[in-house]
Amino acid sequence: MRVRVIAIDGPAASGKSSTAALVARRLGWAHLDSGALYRAVTLAVLDNLGEEGRGTGDGWSPQQIVALAEDLPVRLVLVDDGFRPAVAGVDVDEAIRSERVTRHVSAIAAIREVRNWVNVQQRDAVAGVARGVVVDGRDIGTVVFPDAPVKVFLTASPEERARRRLAQRGSRIDPAELAREAQALAARDRADSTRPVAPLRAAADAVLLDTTDLSLEEQADRVVALARERHLG
Repeated sequence: MRVRVIAIDGPAASGKSSTAALVARRLGWAHLDSGALYRAVTLAVLDNLGEEGRGTGDGWSPQQIVALAEDLPVRLVLVDDGFRPAVAGVDVDEAIRSERVTRHVSAIAAIREVRNWVNVQQRDAVAGVARGVVVDGRDIGTVVFPDAPVKVFLTASPEERARRRLAQRGSRIDPAELAREAQALAARDRADSTRPVAPLRAAADAVLLDTTDLSLEEQADRVVALARERHLG
């Protein structure tokens, strides 16, 4: 049976999660934000293994992290039309957005064993939703669901992405803050694009969508139209 997945990938603050959630609502599908699961694993690590990293190598042991995620457990739970991250049965959707988690999530997400574990969780979650799931992340169309019938790669200018991120936080938007945020996003892009495991890149058959000058509604319109062209809506 063909997998009923719309894969939306792109760099940080490109509008992936907001667009994916709105597309899912328009189609009556479920929404899965893969970044939330990586953040939930990161939160579990920081709370249980410490902030400095333990184990072997440059940080926490991959085996420690995966065992912790299994034992607590860290899971995706379908609530209404969206998957929410839970740690030890507690909804952590707000806690995972902290600056503390943001500082460490790229390092955790770059670990091969962690990515493999997260991929299994995502595939299992999607398998249980017959109507279809809109999944957003950084390697959904390239690694997690390479057979997805619709793949979209969102981009936006660095300045627009920085503006969106500051607005999301409720932070002041001035030239100095925009410049700092754009630098932070550029560093995140480099880390995600150059990591040896599942680097950030567009799938060969993904539709590229520059959202710099598009409203959220317009972004969703484009993806929904694409889904319907391919007889998914």
